[in-house]
Amino acid sequence: KQEVRIMLEKYHDVLNVCDLCKILRISKKTAYRLIKEGEIPYRQVGRTYKIAKQELIKYLSQKSIENKGATCL
Repeated sequence: KQEVRIMLEKYHDVLNVCDLCKILRISKKTAYRLIKEGEIPYRQVGRTYKIAKQELIKYLSQKSIENKGATCL
């Protein structure tokens, strides 16, 4: 979890979709899908989506734990 905090240090406490794309190295389409499917909690302000950095840290930590259990055959 500490590595994630360091990785996100230069970003504001509230992120937008472009920030999310840069951090996760994903397309806007994928970012909107993660948001709409509830994978990453957000707030809508007007026409923009705002993601709390803390929520992204939780998401990345959860994904890290899930991936540790995965094995390649």
